[in-house]
Order: sequence, then structure tokens, then C-alpha cells
Amino acid sequence: MSDVLRGLLRKLRLPALTERHGTRAVLGLFAFINGLVSIGIMSAAAALTGQPLIFPSLGPTAFLLFFTPRAPTASPRNTIIGHLIGVVAGYVSLVIFGLTDHGPAFDEGVTWARVGAAALSLALTSGFMVWLLAPHPPAGATTLIVSLGIMPRPSQLAFLMLAVGLLVLQGLVINRLAGIDYPLWKAPDAQP
Repeated sequence: MSDVLRGLLRKLRLPALTERHGTRAVLGLFAFINGLVSIGIMSAAAALTGQPLIFPSLGPTAFLLFFTPRAPTASPRNTIIGHLIGVVAGYVSLVIFGLTDHGPAFDEGVTWARVGAAALSLALTSGFMVWLLAPHPPAGATTLIVSLGIMPRPSQLAFLMLAVGLLVLQGLVINRLAGIDYPLWKAPDAQP
């Protein structure tokens, strides 16, 4: 069972809930609620501000933060650095292949330049996450979001990183409320 769920059940004095309904059912409900709340908050903030504070790779990031909060890949350090690497790698790839003024691949089609940008962005993201000891798998989706031209403007990338920071803050609050020793920055065993 997720440490977060176990901690919340203990705090709320509801361990009988898992005995009555089963661990999988309660854990699934917990994942459902966390997904609804965390992404709902981000989506509402995006709707209110008109800024791109919601994007596909936030979903897997939220899942890691709430289902495996003690894993190094879910630490604030790896989450923020991983997405930052993805953003920078995606944008550098757009620049190298001359795609900064082009529309999304979904509108313009996949050209050879787009193939190069996508491949290079994922290669850079993967390599730098390993070299910097900051693996965060959802960052692989973030770099493709940028290199495929879905969010190519620097202002969008700044809001993307703001959204990652806000999600990490939500993860910190929820995990700490659950009694999980969620790190403020780096997981104690973040070294491979």
C-alpha cells in the first residue's frame, strides 16, 4: 500500500477502511482523489490565468509524487531538474533544427527536421538526467511536448516550470500531511 495512503489512514484513524474494502480498492480511490485534486487545481489555475499550467507529463509526475513519494524519481530535486532538462533540451533541439517559428507537428506534419528535433531532445534529456543523477521519467514526455512544437515559446516554458513547481508543492503538502518523510529537495538514497 502506498505510504501516503497508509499515513493518511493512520492520521484519520481509518485503517479499518482497508480491512473492510481491501487495499487495492482504497488505494485506487486514493489515487483517484489525488489525481482529481492535484490536476484539478492545476487545470483550474490554467483556466483562471489563461496560462499553460497543465500539460500531459504532469499526470505521470503527479502519480509518482503520490504513489511512490519516497522514490528518488519522485523527489522535488529529480522532478524539477528532470523537467527543466526536458524543457531546455526540447527548446535547444527546436533552435538547432530551425523550428522555433513553426507550428506543432500535429498541424504541420512530421518533417525530417521534426524527427531530428524529437530524437535529439529525448537523447539530451535522457543523457543529462543520468549524468546529473536526476532521473524523472515524465521529463521524457515534457521534452517531446516542446520539441514537437506543442509548447515552443519561452513564456510557455516558464509557465510549464511554474506548474511543475506548484505540483511539487502540492506533493510536499499532501505527503507531509500523511506523515510521509517526503524530502524538501533530495531523497536520502538518490544515488544509483
